[in-house]
Amino acid sequence: MRYRRLGKSGIKVSVMGLGCMGMTHAYGAPSDETEMIKQMRLAAELGINFFDTAECYTGTDADGHIVYNEELVGRALAHIRDSVIIASKFGVSHAANGMLVTDSRPETIRKSIEGSLRRLGTDHIDLYYQHRPDPDIPPEEVAGAMSDLIREGKICAWGVSEARTEYIRRADAECGMTAVQNRFSMMYRSYEDMLPDVADMDIAFVAHSPLANGFLSGRYDGTAQFDKRYDYRSDMLQFRPESIDKNHELLALLDRFSNEKNASPAAISLAWLISKGIIPIPGTRKAERLRENAGAADIELTKEETASIDAALDGMEMSEVFGGHKTA
Repeated sequence: MRYRRLGKSGIKVSVMGLGCMGMTHAYGAPSDETEMIKQMRLAAELGINFFDTAECYTGTDADGHIVYNEELVGRALAHIRDSVIIASKFGVSHAANGMLVTDSRPETIRKSIEGSLRRLGTDHIDLYYQHRPDPDIPPEEVAGAMSDLIREGKICAWGVSEARTEYIRRADAECGMTAVQNRFSMMYRSYEDMLPDVADMDIAFVAHSPLANGFLSGRYDGTAQFDKRYDYRSDMLQFRPESIDKNHELLALLDRFSNEKNASPAAISLAWLISKGIIPIPGTRKAERLRENAGAADIELTKEETASIDAALDGMEMSEVFGGHKTA
C-alpha cells in the first residue's frame, strides 16, 4: 500500500480508503456485525488506514433495532485506534421521502460531535466533514465551529462534502480545510474542473462513490434485483437493464485495461482516480472485492495512459448515473 499526505494537515493516509457506509446503510439491510468487523480489520491488514463513516449512516436490523455505522467502525478499530485515520460527518439527516435535511447550526454541530465521539468510542475524530453545505449557514460560521473543535482537541482536521470552489475558499480562509469529499468516478466527472483549485489550496480531494455505486466493477448484466426497502441501487439509473448496452463502450475500455494490467475493472477505475491525485473510498461487504480494490494501489498508470482514458471518456456515450440525493 502507498500513502500520501492528506492536504495541509500532514496526516498520512493510504492512497485508497474504505467507505464503511454500505455495511449498514443504503446497500441492503445491515450485514452481520461480526463479518463487517472482520472486513474492516482485513482492510487494515492490507494497509488501508483511512476509514469513512457518518452520523447519519444507520440501518435497521431484522429485530427493528437501529444499527449505527459509527458504532460498528468504533468497535472494529478500537484495538488499532492510534494507527488509523477515522473520518466522520455531521450536518444532514434523512427525511422520510428520501431527501436530505441539512442543519449546520453551531449548536447542532456541538451535539453531533459529542454523539459521534460516543458512538465511535474515541476522544477525537481525525477528519470531520460537513456532510453537505447548509444554505442557511454561511461557510465562515461552520469553519468557526470547526476551529473551536480543533482547539479543543475533539477533531484534528476538517473538510466538506459535495461543495464547490467558492464555498471551499470562503471556509478555508476562516479555518484551514484539509479535504473535500465529492462524488467522482468515470461516470461522474462533474467536479473535475475543481481539481486544480483544491490542489492550489493544498486540500485533498476524496472521491466517494468512485465505482459509480458498484457499476464500474463490471459485474452487473442488467438482471440484478435490489431490495427497494433497503438498497438505493433499486432506483439508480445506471443499473437499469437498458443501461448495460449504453455503457458497452465504457465496460469494454475497462476490460481492455484490466487485461493489460492483470487487474479487475474496479481496480482500474480506482487506479485512474489515484493517478489524478484523488483518494477514492470505495465500499464493499465482500473480502474478495476488498482485496481486488486494495490492489489498485499497486497499479501504475502513466500520464499518457491516464490521458488516453480521459480522452476516451470525453467522447463516449454513457447512461445516466445517480448523482446524489436532493436536499430539502
